[in-house]
Amino acid sequence: MKPRISVLTIGVADLERSLAFYRDGLGLPTEGIVGREFEHGAVAFFTLAGGLKLALWAQDDIAHDSGLTRAPISPTAFTIGHNVMRQEQVDQVMDEAARAGAEIVKPAQETFWGGRAGYFRDPDGHLWEVVWNPANLPADDPG
Repeated sequence: MKPRISVLTIGVADLERSLAFYRDGLGLPTEGIVGREFEHGAVAFFTLAGGLKLALWAQDDIAHDSGLTRAPISPTAFTIGHNVMRQEQVDQVMDEAARAGAEIVKPAQETFWGGRAGYFRDPDGHLWEVVWNPANLPADDPG
């Protein structure tokens, strides 16, 4: 296995609501929902930096496809990290997320390791961490 992740798929309760949050609220690029012609196939893909795709797929459809029983989302099982180039961008992204309807879990603040970070939850409870880490800046700054 090569050391890469090409798609991160998160399960959502309401695909249209989540599409609006990520596309309209956070401004992530997407062609919208595709695959509606297939039972359990509707999904939205967002193109992220470095070729990574973020996919939104109904949690019921993930359960159906995998054969697993649907379980509640646990916001402490993992976080999705969004690193920024400049310290002030943490506050800007957190404000953008709040305007889009995110729940601010922990406002942006200085960290014990010398950076700045904050947490928000998307409409389904997925936990995002917005981080400025001077020792680990992103390779590019798409905007």
